[in-house]
Amino acid sequence: MTGIVSSLTRRGRLFALFGIALLITGPGLGMIDLTRIGALLLLLPLLTLLIVRRHPLGFEVTRRLLPAQVQIDQPASVELTVANPSRVRSPVLVAEEDVDLVLGDVPRWVIPPLRRGAAHTVAYEVSSPVRGLHRLGPLSLAVSDPFGLTDRLVTLRSSSEILVLPRVVWLGSGGAGARGVGSDGTIPHMVALHGEDDIAVRDYRDGDDLRRVHWPATARTGSLMVRQEDRPAMRRAVVILDSRASVHGLSVSPSLEWAVTMAASIVAHCERLGYAVHLVTASPRAGIGRETSRLSTSLEALALVTPGPEEDLTGVLHTAGPFVGAGGLVIAIVGTCTDETASAIASLRAPGGTGSAIVVDRTTMSASTEDLPPGGGPFATAEVLRSAGWDTTLVGPAKTWAQAWADLTARASRAEVRS
Repeated sequence: MTGIVSSLTRRGRLFALFGIALLITGPGLGMIDLTRIGALLLLLPLLTLLIVRRHPLGFEVTRRLLPAQVQIDQPASVELTVANPSRVRSPVLVAEEDVDLVLGDVPRWVIPPLRRGAAHTVAYEVSSPVRGLHRLGPLSLAVSDPFGLTDRLVTLRSSSEILVLPRVVWLGSGGAGARGVGSDGTIPHMVALHGEDDIAVRDYRDGDDLRRVHWPATARTGSLMVRQEDRPAMRRAVVILDSRASVHGLSVSPSLEWAVTMAASIVAHCERLGYAVHLVTASPRAGIGRETSRLSTSLEALALVTPGPEEDLTGVLHTAGPFVGAGGLVIAIVGTCTDETASAIASLRAPGGTGSAIVVDRTTMSASTEDLPPGGGPFATAEVLRSAGWDTTLVGPAKTWAQAWADLTARASRAEVRS
């Protein structure tokens, strides 16, 4: 009974009330016509209830995203298909797709009657100024009778998600400011190759191809020597992102968005320069210390980053350890740390490798780490890293990503000239 009453519109309820009133007063006044009118007014809402409820409204809904992943403010097209599996022809429906507020206006449209097995496809666009995983659906269907006396609303549980990736900013055409040896340096590794011109020789080892034996060197040294070629080492860069709530706040903040965009831009920049890039961050879907080595997966991980507890940074540093052991370029985007944690970050730089740190301070504007004022907070963190040989720059959210990168690489270049 409650469901029937709730299906009546305001007009339908008025019809029912007037019908009941006329049914009661008509016989008392001896006016049969009033009784007939009352019966008609009461019967009409009941008939419309049967009309709107004759179809079960059990539709099948599918969504297709083009593309499945987008960057911030990039539009995506959603193709939504509604199919009628029922034997009964469906009525005219008013459809409304419930989407996250950041995706734009709620799309609405009219679905014409569908025969059994027929489908109707509509398309709408969404875009988001906020990264992350956003919901599409569920779909709500409304049907009403021609007189506007009753309506019926059904919400289909089917829903989808769209992943909005962080923005990637152009950091310039310059290098990464790296120096030193190791997997990031310019000193080549010596690797055995087959079928190439040799420019070096080494002692024979079990398993070496005998066709690579260098006979002049063998005759000169009296021991079996094989040819070997120089090949430049694959440069490695490890990007570390600190996403602790104590640094950026409990909710998504401008400083965290700045840091995420900076990390995404650095990964893309280093990959473009030929580095083997490893991003290490705390992702809510992968737990503490998520490591990715491709730009696409790095952007997916960064899209899901949210402020986390203090132990997140400990897990990130633990995960980053094996990747920095061979040397190379280490880039850390961190916030205020204790001296102990800052020292742990500083220890990631292998001897001969390069350590670069961007210390994010959400409460101040950019400041130079060469003239750091006394005090704690991000200034103290930057000072600990700089004293450990790291190239460090302190920034606030108002500083552009390209400016921060230019400042950081300029410090690395000056350090290389001094060395």
